[in-house]
Amino acid sequence: MDRGEPTGAERRVWAAMPAGTRDALASLPGADLRTLLLTVARDRAATVRPTDVVRRWREDRFVRPATADPRVLARVEARMWQLLPADVSGVELPPVVPIGTSSAVAPVSQNRVVTTMRASEVLSDPTNALAIEAALRRRRNSEVHLAASHRVLRAQDFGADASAHFRLFALVSSARDTGSGGTQARLLIRHLTYWRTVLAELAPTAAPQLHVTVLDDQVIRERLVDTVRPALDDGPVPLVDEPERTRGRGYYTGCALRITALDGGLEIGDGGLTDWTARLSGDAKERCLVSCLATERLVACMSPVNRA
Repeated sequence: MDRGEPTGAERRVWAAMPAGTRDALASLPGADLRTLLLTVARDRAATVRPTDVVRRWREDRFVRPATADPRVLARVEARMWQLLPADVSGVELPPVVPIGTSSAVAPVSQNRVVTTMRASEVLSDPTNALAIEAALRRRRNSEVHLAASHRVLRAQDFGADASAHFRLFALVSSARDTGSGGTQARLLIRHLTYWRTVLAELAPTAAPQLHVTVLDDQVIRERLVDTVRPALDDGPVPLVDEPERTRGRGYYTGCALRITALDGGLEIGDGGLTDWTARLSGDAKERCLVSCLATERLVACMSPVNRA
């Protein structure tokens, strides 16, 4: 079994356990492992005092409330739903998804998500979950466009001032390849046009920009020039080439997107073409575009007039 390179903490913990413990736990049937972990959790919870809960509430970045005003967030997200094209289906995602969703759908380490004791993980990226739903719906639809708004939780530490949980408004589209990059171009125009509409209405004074990076794909490069740019260049939010971007290679395929405010100084969204629905459906002809925007970051750069 390939477990990856162990961290120092992992080596220390397993070294303190009796020989064979790790293999014994790994080989347990799922139901038995859950019973074991739930028993341990119950025993540990029995020792917790009210003062311990208050301390964790104050100090634990996973459980601290967000600082955003929920009334403003609700108004902004309601408007974003209203601006969606009529053929985009809204999905109310669950708070947890099958364990391995992040690592199997997207190349993300399991250490970056919060894993539960019930063969699930806390949703850390709505685009992963929407891609699974899109792959299922593509069995009975010629193409699928989905949207979701969700508070996600991520395990990695973003710094002292950053929250471990935040809201993302996400889009995922999946359709069959028609050749010569035509499907990818059509999906890119759809997503970029939507985000341009959102930014132009909700944050026009925040100098928003849409960025695009071609990832070593000549066909996509050509479609950006002759199809995507002509559809977007005259809009109120500029489409900026970002060839120097390196982040996202190996995660996105063909091209990557970035949404910013403050003349590129504040990143508020990300996206790109992926092979997720192709792998989920076992059909190499599937094309998938994902994109998302952090609504709390959007609110933070909006003018008071647009927040009201």
